[in-house]
Amino acid sequence: MTTSGALYRQAGVDIDAGNRAVELMKPAIQATYTPNVLADVGSFGGLYALNDLPAGPVLVASTDGVGTKVKLAAELGAWRGLGHDIVNHCVNDILVQNARPLFFLDYVAAGKLEPETVAQVVVGIAEACRATGCALLGGETAEMPGVYAPGALDLVGTVVGLVAREALLPRPHEMLAGDLLIGLPSSGPHTNGYSLIRRIVAGRNLDEAIDYTADGTAVSLGQALLAPHRAYLRELDTLAAAGIGVRGLAHITGGGFYDNVPRVLPAHLAAHIDTRAWTPPPLFTALVAWGGVSREEAYRVWNMGIGLVLIVARQEEAALRAALPEAVVIGELAPRTGAGVVLT
Repeated sequence: MTTSGALYRQAGVDIDAGNRAVELMKPAIQATYTPNVLADVGSFGGLYALNDLPAGPVLVASTDGVGTKVKLAAELGAWRGLGHDIVNHCVNDILVQNARPLFFLDYVAAGKLEPETVAQVVVGIAEACRATGCALLGGETAEMPGVYAPGALDLVGTVVGLVAREALLPRPHEMLAGDLLIGLPSSGPHTNGYSLIRRIVAGRNLDEAIDYTADGTAVSLGQALLAPHRAYLRELDTLAAAGIGVRGLAHITGGGFYDNVPRVLPAHLAAHIDTRAWTPPPLFTALVAWGGVSREEAYRVWNMGIGLVLIVARQEEAALRAALPEAVVIGELAPRTGAGVVLT
């Protein structure tokens, strides 16, 4: 007679390993709870009380993944940063509509669960949630042999945020030719273009220490590639506190400048971006050189050092620069005669 769970383990699923992973991550999850959270870890569904709602409340939700960046994380055994990646990516996606995060849900799946690995990912998620004031309300840890390759891990997240209807972005009806495009620096490739990156760096020494970062900090190639996706919540809160109006925001993710900036523009305006306005961090110039990547493809696959683009009235420039010294004017809006983005 087999012991309890033995046949399931022989089939490739270890219930005890899943439970052990939950116990390892439980304190980190509980540390993200706010007074709005009404249920503890282990409930069938997370409970979140909607208190102090603004007039005309709008819930904004987004789901995303970290893609093949997990392959590099697996190669280097660096899992914690992936948790920051998924939270910050999702938070930025609702931030462009001016929503602030309420709670987050995660999905971690593998062919075979390694409790310590899963716990490191979720600890990273919890750290990023705490940094953005977001409760880690629940999630799913799945072991699916035969679906995922050995050693592979999949990571997906969902965020739900809140904004007053009158504060929703973008505001295409307010955008005018001459409005400025302001860029905020990225921390690296964030979570996009990693299938191409992995192809380019295949066979290279990921431990080699070279100045790949914008500030000249000596880090290894692997560390530069795994730098967590940056969140821009603090910067947008700073602008709001300073009374600086923003007419639109574009998160530079998959599709780069060409696909993301036009998503927030009216049909009659185009974004004219001067790529000489900033210097891409050395990591990007190295990837372009090593891979023989064309200029057009580079700015469509990667963020090239600009993670968020803001659209503001020209008269806001001085106040914005004072509030966010790292901000860079990268272009302006102009009447559209063809494509939604023109890079020079």
